[in-house]
Amino acid sequence: MEKLRKEMRLGFAGLHDPLAWLLDVLDCCADWRGPGLLTHIVRELQGWIKSRASDQPSGLKLEKLQARLFPLLARCNVSLLQPLISIYQLHTADRHHLLGFISQLCQQGKFKEAATLSIKLKLQPDLEFEKMCVPLLLQDKTELVEAYVEGSPELQQSLLRLLDSWSVPGFQVKDLARQYQALPGKWTEKINCRTMHKMAFRMLDRYSLDPVLCPHILNQRHLGTLKYLLHKRFVEKSMTQENWADHIQGIVQDNRWLQEQLVQLLVRYAGLGVAAQCAQHYSLLGDSLPPGLAARMEEPAIAERDDASEQSPSAWDSMKEGCYRLPVPRADILFLSTWEEVMACQEQVLQPGQVVGIDMEWRPSFSTIGGKPRVSVVQLAIWGHVFLLDMLQLLQQGEREAQAAVCSFFQTLLADPAIVKLGYGMSGDLRNLMATCHISRDADLELCGILDLQLVHQKLPKRSKKSCQPALDPCPAKDKAWGSKLPEKGLSLLVQEVLGRPLNKTEQLSNWEKRPLRETQILYAACDAYCLLEVHAKLLKDPAAFGLSSDMVGMMRKAGHPKAKARKPPRREQEAPPTVKESPASVLADAPRASVGILAQDFRVVCDNMLQGLGRSLRCLGVDVRILGNDDEHRRAAEIAREENRVILTSGLPFHSLRSQVGEGRCFSVSCSEKARDQTLQVLKHFNVRVTLADVFSRCQACNCSRYVKVSKERMALLRKRSGCWTGEDAEARLGGPGPTATLEPQSCSLGLRQPARSPPWQGLEAAGPGDEPALLPTGVRLRVEAVPPGVLCQEDLTCFYCCSQCGQVFWEGSHLGRLVSQFREVLELPEES
Repeated sequence: MEKLRKEMRLGFAGLHDPLAWLLDVLDCCADWRGPGLLTHIVRELQGWIKSRASDQPSGLKLEKLQARLFPLLARCNVSLLQPLISIYQLHTADRHHLLGFISQLCQQGKFKEAATLSIKLKLQPDLEFEKMCVPLLLQDKTELVEAYVEGSPELQQSLLRLLDSWSVPGFQVKDLARQYQALPGKWTEKINCRTMHKMAFRMLDRYSLDPVLCPHILNQRHLGTLKYLLHKRFVEKSMTQENWADHIQGIVQDNRWLQEQLVQLLVRYAGLGVAAQCAQHYSLLGDSLPPGLAARMEEPAIAERDDASEQSPSAWDSMKEGCYRLPVPRADILFLSTWEEVMACQEQVLQPGQVVGIDMEWRPSFSTIGGKPRVSVVQLAIWGHVFLLDMLQLLQQGEREAQAAVCSFFQTLLADPAIVKLGYGMSGDLRNLMATCHISRDADLELCGILDLQLVHQKLPKRSKKSCQPALDPCPAKDKAWGSKLPEKGLSLLVQEVLGRPLNKTEQLSNWEKRPLRETQILYAACDAYCLLEVHAKLLKDPAAFGLSSDMVGMMRKAGHPKAKARKPPRREQEAPPTVKESPASVLADAPRASVGILAQDFRVVCDNMLQGLGRSLRCLGVDVRILGNDDEHRRAAEIAREENRVILTSGLPFHSLRSQVGEGRCFSVSCSEKARDQTLQVLKHFNVRVTLADVFSRCQACNCSRYVKVSKERMALLRKRSGCWTGEDAEARLGGPGPTATLEPQSCSLGLRQPARSPPWQGLEAAGPGDEPALLPTGVRLRVEAVPPGVLCQEDLTCFYCCSQCGQVFWEGSHLGRLVSQFREVLELPEES
């Protein structure tokens, strides 16, 4: 390369006009989109010109060169745009000429090229926003649209308003698409409410925009939350009336449209009586009421029946007979809201050899706006006592002094190797605690002696779980309170398996920021932390009863070993919070997965329709992916997961419903605010999926099939000619004759390494009939040879094509293989020479 650079510079020095010469070269090249010698020439010329700034052209000569360059930019590779702009000083060009050229590109339907050039030249303020961005959105080029508005609050707000206008009830994207009939490659079927809302909330979070800019999108999100809460209250019956009403009021507030929607939903979920009571509360009258409701409102008000409150003073009291009982007197549950009270309990908690159960509570968030939740209460349980730290009050006292005291207290507790800290799913708790206390991820924070019982729970044998039956419930089925019929999960399931009774979770979704806390909230919070101590003690006392080995017990006893230190928190927000390097639970749970892992070809998932981009990315890496269509309901994912033994990948509110319909660990929630690449990395790392080069593009991107038919380049040219879609010179003349008829065998294929399939080979393609009728695969599937551009057949380094045996799509090796490998290099298992 160094020798080539020297030769290039000598060549440039011998040219009379290097800039004009380069234009001649670009004009002669039929296709210069991909990387090659031309790319090196352009970049080397850019550096050579910079070293001779005094010799650069100007005035009329420069304008003529710029005028010649404009038509060539439309077929320019994006990577070469910036060098060409620098070489020909397009930033100094007449702005009217540049805008005129952008307008010409739009008239030609080249909106992608127009937007890319506008971004490079910073022309967005002088262009009509909707004229540029609507066609890009219709083509599903959301990343380019986000790049177009980057750095401009005005454009960001315009985009948010545009997305909100598409969320108005009754709006149809198809009506808008009719204005762009000539637009190539429209993806209008992908432009739906989910994709628009996903993009809008990503922008709200990334640019900290005012949610007032998208009222219709917020209304749709709140409507989804109302449906979720109604399901929890009236279908699952796992939420008390007080908690439910508190959340409903916080969502609906004074929004008239949401009030009307709530009344209509109540008619379906709870009946006319409850709906009438709600309509009277909001003073709703007239045509906004559902049929029959106005007449019901004239009847005497009928109070809603709350089964839990009728049975006993509280839902907690009615369920405690069948649930875990807190063996601590109420006087030993202390609610601490001042630092004097915290200092007083500090001596008991920070004792060497102490075992502390840790849990945290925060107000449930039903929206993606607002970032990480703020911890409201931290529970610290030791034998005989439970301390509830009121974080809302503690962080308000003295501001910086209080924050420093909070950090110091928790850093001392979490870093002390002589204190065993018990938790369940501690990674999320610690992440939210750090965000609440404003502890930077770059802080020198070391975690020692932490034992996550969730990891231990995953190691309990299935036979052990079946043998741990809950204690007999003296309450008859008809007298059970809210949520008693729901299957237990998480910590409640572990407590049931080990201690015989599940936890009472009726206060789980309560408002933990409302003060004062109710007595039921205090008891719930204390139980969640104290039960960890009893579970830990029983597992250590009789490990064989739960299928635990002696090694497991030994590692649990070493949880507070002084050498067990944690890594510093990773800098990237997408990655997990700091974990203990030698934590006994993490070593036990992660060692087998880290050493073996799951092969990409054996990993089977079903992606919700909110994560179609994630599904396509996983499929590119060889994962067996079923992707729900835009019209499929979320419950379809659970049906597929059960029928085909797949893992569900979903996001947002559907996660809670889907998780309850499949087995433990068979449903994973992915953040919709992240890009498909980051979502893919998160899934691969969470399930420890091993991806090799042979897995890349081993599945058809259209239908998920993993079997291909190998077709030579000569045979493909002949098939195209027979099908009547050859538009260039004669195939035989270009390729030197038709060549012999190849035997076409199905293969389990990737665009890197290919292995023959186990099934018998097919003996070739069959013509559909005489003349120019299209070719068929032996299965009767039509081979889509018209998708192969004529220029591809002229590539010398291309020897064959790969045709999907299920849908007939045609694939060939190109630059996309290198781009994908570069994009996912951190998770690919590449050969040493790579």
